[in-house]
Amino acid sequence: MKLTGRQTFAVMVAASFASTIGGLPFNSLPILLGSLAEQFTLTGQQIGFLGSACFAGYFAGTLAAFFIMNHISWRKLTVLAAVFASLALFLSSFAQWDYQMYLWAVLGFFAALMTCLGLRIMGEMENKERALGLRQGIELGITALVLFILPAYITVQYGYKGAAIALLIIVLALSLSAFLLPERSMSHETDSGIRNRLKLPGMAWLALLIFFLFGAGNIGLWAFLERMGNQIQLAPAELGVVFAVLKLLGGAAAFVIAVVGDRLGMRVPYLIVLVVICAGLILLWQAENFMIFALGAWIWEVGFTWGCVYQTATVARLDSRGKAIMLIPAAFGLSSMAGPAVAGLISADSYVPILIFAFATSLIAVLVFMTVMARIVRQSGPDAEEMAPIADVT
Repeated sequence: MKLTGRQTFAVMVAASFASTIGGLPFNSLPILLGSLAEQFTLTGQQIGFLGSACFAGYFAGTLAAFFIMNHISWRKLTVLAAVFASLALFLSSFAQWDYQMYLWAVLGFFAALMTCLGLRIMGEMENKERALGLRQGIELGITALVLFILPAYITVQYGYKGAAIALLIIVLALSLSAFLLPERSMSHETDSGIRNRLKLPGMAWLALLIFFLFGAGNIGLWAFLERMGNQIQLAPAELGVVFAVLKLLGGAAAFVIAVVGDRLGMRVPYLIVLVVICAGLILLWQAENFMIFALGAWIWEVGFTWGCVYQTATVARLDSRGKAIMLIPAAFGLSSMAGPAVAGLISADSYVPILIFAFATSLIAVLVFMTVMARIVRQSGPDAEEMAPIADVT
């Protein structure tokens, strides 16, 4: 984008707000599901399917964005998406259970458009590392504040209705940034048809598939994290602290990668990811009080964030044309749709199977991605480790 320094900064902030709108349903998922579970006395399966309904809509939105982003005003898209997402939240605040899945699917669809728009705009910036860092810092800063306020001050008094109205207000406020966005892309990219746009290297498709698997297991855990804390009778204020700090640590974890870069090579980071995730899962398994539960959730979040960032970087390296990375939100949306449903089906009377699910998918992802990276190194030589910059999706 050929803009002045001040204009570029304004566009990055506006894109970060759009991305924040897109991330709110996912980032507040445990709080929303927990408050709905209390309101309608839901079973584990119902909780899982509700989360999956939201991300079925999210997945559909990522696919729609992949094909329409070049053909619609970005300002109008932001306003329309915010209005329809807010309408879904408003109707959901007083709707009966029979309508909740449909409304959550609508919410997920329009949230996905915002996530994809934010990623697309940052991808056009000359300094991508700075753009992605600013996007992540703003998004996770707002998210941390929301996750602290919702359980501590909103849901404890007003239940799910209060949480939905609070998110509605936040979405509308953030949507005002639309006036700072450019009307359209300045890259003059042409749409070459569905088949050409989806033509990717085979290894890139494999990486996207494994990224989906990794996300499904860990997002399944994320969806039930509030219920796990509720099972050991944590207070709403304690849960607020857990989720607020969790997202701040996620942002800090990604900034660590921005500093470290590729200094650890291609394989070591994945081993670190697996060790950190396992440490968090063990603590969650043993948790009987606030401190152990909080430490487990925080450590797991760091590992999950690192895993997402490194796997996204791998996808970018496997497709030099930059098409594969635009399917990351779709893979994330698909895993967000499948993960909670599977977790709900296997939870029964215990949350241990969900922890095992997260471990198994993380183990498979680490092993496959290490194999993929090893192949890149063998084919491209020692310079392979200096390829495309790291991006994030959390």
